[in-house]
Amino acid sequence: MEWQSGEFTISTDRSRLQIKRIHKFLSEESYWATERTLEQTEKAIKNSLPFGVYKGVNQIGFARVVTDYATFAYLGDVFILEEFRGQYLSKWLMETVLAHPDLQNFRRWILATRDAHTLYAKFGFTALKFPERWMEKTAPNAY
Repeated sequence: MEWQSGEFTISTDRSRLQIKRIHKFLSEESYWATERTLEQTEKAIKNSLPFGVYKGVNQIGFARVVTDYATFAYLGDVFILEEFRGQYLSKWLMETVLAHPDLQNFRRWILATRDAHTLYAKFGFTALKFPERWMEKTAPNAY
């Protein structure tokens, strides 16, 4: 699927993904994936529904959804390159992800963020409703 807004495109076409560019951002500029290997990035994308954000042929943003396509979705690895921030692209990316026809009527969406609570709150994300019901098993270096 593909969406257009002026000179920008969002696409779920895997053949357009610039995996090395995605990995470069995740491993060098994100706080959550600095230790992720290229192989892990490739595997994570392969097992997710990816959304690439493009200006022309250049990938400038990304998000992926891990889901069972019936009840649950995890939103991860969301980014817009710094030089393109402040142009409504992160909001458009979120609108596009949440409107995707294969991602409707889930019981729960989750994500983890250190610094983008305001953005995600605009799309209905809140703190865990029942944190006492959730448990996690994390790696020692997990963010």
